[in-house]
Amino acid sequence: MEVRAKKALGQHFLTDLSIAQRIAESLDTQEPQVAPHIPVPTLEIGPGMGVLTQYLLQRPDLDMKMVEIDSESVNYLLTHFQQVNGKLLEADFLKLRLEKFFPEKFCVIGNFPYNISSQIFFKILEYKEQVPQVVCMIQKEVAERIAEKPGTKTYGILSVLLQAWYDIEYLFTVGEGAFNPPPKVKSAVIRLVRNSRTSLGCDEKMFKAVVKTGFNQRRKTLRNSLKAIILEKAAREGWDDAQKAEFVSDPVFDLRPERLGVEDFIALTLKLS
Repeated sequence: MEVRAKKALGQHFLTDLSIAQRIAESLDTQEPQVAPHIPVPTLEIGPGMGVLTQYLLQRPDLDMKMVEIDSESVNYLLTHFQQVNGKLLEADFLKLRLEKFFPEKFCVIGNFPYNISSQIFFKILEYKEQVPQVVCMIQKEVAERIAEKPGTKTYGILSVLLQAWYDIEYLFTVGEGAFNPPPKVKSAVIRLVRNSRTSLGCDEKMFKAVVKTGFNQRRKTLRNSLKAIILEKAAREGWDDAQKAEFVSDPVFDLRPERLGVEDFIALTLKLS
């Protein structure tokens, strides 16, 4: 019995066992933020036919749960892996209230469906205080973007929002032939480890808005891309045209968003608040 890969779910099943084992070993429970000698609650997203799952279940330091949206994959897993009984959730990860299953800290691992990988990361950010580590395989281009430093064309919204809270390590590249069906792009495995930041020091909702608005028109300078937010600030403060002109004369507004690191965006958010 094989599971049919469904294009609508972005399914590309990993078939290379050595890659699966390497991904499973990349989750580091020796990290200071992970409690020693206690099995670490861990959620695998999209186990599919269990190629990665089988190696995760062999690790006594992990207390595994899996979430799978595809009922055909769920039936396959329950048939072929007795150990998943009671650990497998048939659900949409993006709609899951994770606190119901993980009241304390938990790690995340998986071969993320490429068509929703960004949404998965945004969901993980909602639980950043509970998720000390993420190991995942995603599209190589997205992995590079997330791990990228300021100043390049690949640096973007996810880069800033994830790097604000996580240290990101690009681990290794995976070729198309490791999957069935093979994707049209290369893949990569990255590891995110929660950093020591407890607060941005600015309004988090505003920070996200500034980052997203800036990058949504990334070819423009921040003076132009953030015009609506600047005008809102001017209206709140009751500025006249001269005061507005003085405010936007700050050299930061001459820059494009990819020139700003996390700390720069925090400073910009405070300026615009």
